Amino acid sequence: MAKIISIFNQKGGVGKTTTAINLSAAVGLKGKKTLLVDIDQQGNTTSGYGINKRALNRSSYDVLIGKCCAGDAILHTKFKNIDMIPSNRQLAGAEVELIEVEHRESQLKKALSLVEEQYDFIFIDCPPSIGLVSINGLCASDTFLVPLQCEYLAMEGLSQLMQSVREIKRLYNPSLELQGIVLTMFDGRLNLTQQVVSEVKKYFADKLYSTVIPRSVRISEAPSYGVPIQYYDAKGKGAEAYNALAKEFLKKNRG
Repeated sequence: MAKIISIFNQKGGVGKTTTAINLSAAVGLKGKKTLLVDIDQQGNTTSGYGINKRALNRSSYDVLIGKCCAGDAILHTKFKNIDMIPSNRQLAGAEVELIEVEHRESQLKKALSLVEEQYDFIFIDCPPSIGLVSINGLCASDTFLVPLQCEYLAMEGLSQLMQSVREIKRLYNPSLELQGIVLTMFDGRLNLTQQVVSEVKKYFADKLYSTVIPRSVRISEAPSYGVPIQYYDAKGKGAEAYNALAKEFLKKNRG
């Protein structure tokens, strides 16, 4: 039975999709059968794995609105142990279409229940907002992972996020827990970075991953080539960081 993890932050541009792509790739390279589910309408995770968003026959949109089962939307990628349910712009319509659906918040949970036996881990890349699509991701998940950029007001954003998740937990998924917080775009030379680290440790010491993701041009470049960082710059700092994160993640999850 797969452990299901949403990668979520209400704020965009914090390394959410980058973490979804590269953490899943690293976990796959460590021998774990992994499914990556892209439910962000921008489809950047899909592109980051070299999949043409415009040529999809089925996507996470079809799964969410019940047009097809999860198994029919799964693509086998060329990367070790990685399958994907891709996304495209069609997903933008799902928010409206789901309003009329009974148990609309649990459509993804129901769909993934038919395939979760096939995987060790299922990662869900959620949109950077709280709407019905993100709620579906969080309701389907056992835990959620928060990429947090080391910037001004980071803690305020984290506080708002945790408040939103508490409400989802109360209403829909009582067993949902915080998997951890990953600091992204990390530059230890900056005072602001150290201040953010100090603040996060104060409130979430037991949930803060010791691995940090550095600012890296190579990490930024890799998606334009349609490959995770491990396949683009295997010996670079970015790949090393995500491999270390995967190792820590698997240790936390007894992988």
